[in-house]
Amino acid sequence: MTAENPAPPPLSAAPVRPDGSGARHRIGEMADRLTKVPGIRAVALGGSRARGTHRPDSDWDLGLYYRGTPDTAALAALAAAFQGSPVEVARPGGWGPWVNGGAWLRVDGVQVDWILRDLDRVEAVWAGCREGRYEVGIQPGHPLGFWSPAYPGEVALGRVLSDPAGELTGLQGETATYPEPLRKALADAAWEADFSVVAARKSAPAGDRLHVSLCLSRAFGVLAQSLHAHHRTWCLNEKGALAAAAALPDTPAHFADRAGEALRGLDAAAVETAAELVREVREVLRTPSG
Repeated sequence: MTAENPAPPPLSAAPVRPDGSGARHRIGEMADRLTKVPGIRAVALGGSRARGTHRPDSDWDLGLYYRGTPDTAALAALAAAFQGSPVEVARPGGWGPWVNGGAWLRVDGVQVDWILRDLDRVEAVWAGCREGRYEVGIQPGHPLGFWSPAYPGEVALGRVLSDPAGELTGLQGETATYPEPLRKALADAAWEADFSVVAARKSAPAGDRLHVSLCLSRAFGVLAQSLHAHHRTWCLNEKGALAAAAALPDTPAHFADRAGEALRGLDAAAVETAAELVREVREVLRTPSG
């Protein structure tokens, strides 16, 4: 790095404190440096660390919100400065149509993920969500698809680290209120879970375990989305979705355990277990939410 743009001190330079505040301080410095890169308008902490459900070894997930075309060469240079070795930065679209791109860094033993987010697109998706419109796209790393409400959900649940123009902070204020049209649309989506179970019922007698597993996984994933929406709670992806849905009020008893049992069985009995869960969840969805 040049004298005008010196290499940042390593994350380990932060004092080691029991509450992890030293590492948070260094991540904050990283975020401030990122928003000086052309195109990057804001940086937010996401994932389990933003929600306070992380383990000591959890990654630091940083959402890099950009407009236009981000300077990926400058991002690569900054990433290399933090890591101490070259880092490949995926351009927008490099990781698929929904997870735009980014980089994986290993900084003094700490895993830090940079994930690019097109702020214009996030705002457009949010506008659709407020009208009850959403889509589910094919995306590597998301076996049940990328549900577009994850974009505003990430903003709502994230922790803004650097936002010079206040754009992301303003959007976060809007997403604090879950849109009623989106709640209804996602709750109504539970019909697909029923449809998937019917398809699985046709394949189970033939021993087509792949098709049955995909149908049941899809059904349970849809139910998790519908239950979260029913309670105006954001569901960002498949990870931990069953357990999170099981913890919501009025979710059928032993929801996650019964779903897990069905996914282990993948036979005719498993399909009927899934069908029973679908019926119970749809009954919950017919009752007014709080």
